[in-house]
Amino acid sequence: MKISVVIPIYNEAGNLGELFSRLKEVLNKEKLSYEIIAVNDGSQDNTWQILESYAKSNKNIKAINFRRNYGQTAAIMAGISLSGGDVIIPIDADLENDPADIPHVLAKLNEGYDVVSGWRKDRWSKKWLTRKLPSVTANKLISWISGVKLSDFGCTLKAYKKEVLAGLNLYGEMHRFIPAYAFWNGAKVIEIPVSYQQRKFGVSNYGMGRTFRVLMDLIVMKFLSKYLNRPMHFFGGIGSIILSIGLLAGLAAVILRFMGLHLVQTPLPIFSALFIIVGVQMIVLGVVAEMIMRVYYESQKKTPYQIQEKINL
Repeated sequence: MKISVVIPIYNEAGNLGELFSRLKEVLNKEKLSYEIIAVNDGSQDNTWQILESYAKSNKNIKAINFRRNYGQTAAIMAGISLSGGDVIIPIDADLENDPADIPHVLAKLNEGYDVVSGWRKDRWSKKWLTRKLPSVTANKLISWISGVKLSDFGCTLKAYKKEVLAGLNLYGEMHRFIPAYAFWNGAKVIEIPVSYQQRKFGVSNYGMGRTFRVLMDLIVMKFLSKYLNRPMHFFGGIGSIILSIGLLAGLAAVILRFMGLHLVQTPLPIFSALFIIVGVQMIVLGVVAEMIMRVYYESQKKTPYQIQEKINL
């Protein structure tokens, strides 16, 4: 069994030496056949120069350099698509994921699971109100929408059997939903606690602003997984609700007219109808735009990223 460790990297030059050292120590100790696919996601520091030197001195390290910053999802997708392993293990470059946990996720994978997801159980333990509570709330919401009961969708450290990723195409911030995608396609998913360590160098590239984008991506992915082959069930359902509201509003207008109160005496019905219609139109327009974007990329065999340079690939 060959292991492909995929590392999305953005401005992590200070962490790369220790990261590769610890990765090689763990992987060699376990006597694993492995490759490390490092994807430089348009870093502004000397990350690529460091990756070049590592890749040229070690054939197990394969480096990919993006022309610009495309985001973590694109970097992970590039690593997965160019991997040759039977098992794919994404891991963060900032050392917040401990490479020593790789044998643990592999051991669980060997018990018959298709996806093993890491859970940074002790993360934000000292920032309950500002970070822990929003994180718990977001993960519970994602679990409810996706049907996959995980406590930490955002943990990059996971292990996937490569066959469960067949046909996978991700955009936006959707890399965290790969377990949900696999689950919707029949994969067995489990979560195990993993270590969490504060970064030593650099600054975090994550912020609270991502939460809204993540939830929007989840809605799109849920739509694509459930309604892609029967979109009328989705659009027809929304249309039926709007039509019902319209009929009820019309009925109420007739009743109020007989009671002596004409609707022109208040602007509330007009505002209510306007906001409902515009809101629904915007959501539906967003979903349709997502579908058009996928047709654009996949029908022409395009990717949402461009690779400037490859080493050992």
